[in-house]
Amino acid sequence: MRALITGGAGFIGVHLARRLVAEGLEVDLVDDFSRGRRDADLTALTESRGVSCIGRDLLQPGSLDELPNDYGLIFHLAAIVGVANVTAQPFAVLRRNLELFFAVLDFAQRQRRLGRLVFASTSEVYAGTAGHLELPLPTPEDVPIALPDLAGPRASYLLSKLYGEALCHHAELPATVIRPHNVYGPRMGMAHVIPELFERALRTPEGGRVTVYSPGHRRAFCHVADAVELIARLAQAEAAEGGVFNVGNGDEEIAIGDLAERIVAIAGRRVALEAGRETPGSPRRRCPDMTRTQSVTGFRPRVGLDQGLRETWAWYRDQLLEADEAKAS
Repeated sequence: MRALITGGAGFIGVHLARRLVAEGLEVDLVDDFSRGRRDADLTALTESRGVSCIGRDLLQPGSLDELPNDYGLIFHLAAIVGVANVTAQPFAVLRRNLELFFAVLDFAQRQRRLGRLVFASTSEVYAGTAGHLELPLPTPEDVPIALPDLAGPRASYLLSKLYGEALCHHAELPATVIRPHNVYGPRMGMAHVIPELFERALRTPEGGRVTVYSPGHRRAFCHVADAVELIARLAQAEAAEGGVFNVGNGDEEIAIGDLAERIVAIAGRRVALEAGRETPGSPRRRCPDMTRTQSVTGFRPRVGLDQGLRETWAWYRDQLLEADEAKAS
């Protein structure tokens, strides 16, 4: 079977490709490298048998016209994400994320052997419900979805994803919607709480202080190895067709302040932690109910938070130190 991953050079894309290749699939990674990285991990992956990396900008008309029509699986991971992008250019986020998915839908509709289209939505879709209704925690997929203030910039990202979910339901394609929850691990980029805290712990002089923002907020973190296992199984589970599924680890919920303490200890740094302000617009708690996903996949996350943090630190430590050496040379 042949699989295509848009945003394939990004964080989850590379890890997912490794998982699919291990199963014997041929994998094509499509990316415009606006976020995806041409690094050693991607090079090693594309040098393995059955993996190709294809540079394409899905916002350009006809960008996928030259690709074949025999893909069995399509994973749409490409999107404009990140709080900085969403707050600075909400109109572009809303418009371009929709344009990206329309390009993929057109491509999917011409496939002769398509078994599943997997659309990566977001846990942000629950934000409106948390603001207007009583959101159950852990949160199941079938809670009523309420909209936030549409004039708020942060609404643009979740609206683009909700629109994408609706398209999946009505496109007459074998589709599965996933809602990832705080996936972390090696190669995830720096604009996330775990690598940010690792970097600040490393950069802060011994005896210094590290400010931890929203220390009382709680998140349930899922290691990328577990996330891609869930995604791969959902993509090939007959019962997942037409459904919406949380992807995460409901057993690893932790306060950000406690997370910071673990990170400092793993990094071996003697620094003090001090509580900072709450991040505007950030929900106080986010934790997925994984009952539906685990029932369909038969899989329960296996990587504990301490193990996952140590693996993540080992990767980022090497990357950060290499960057320091490059600056010094």
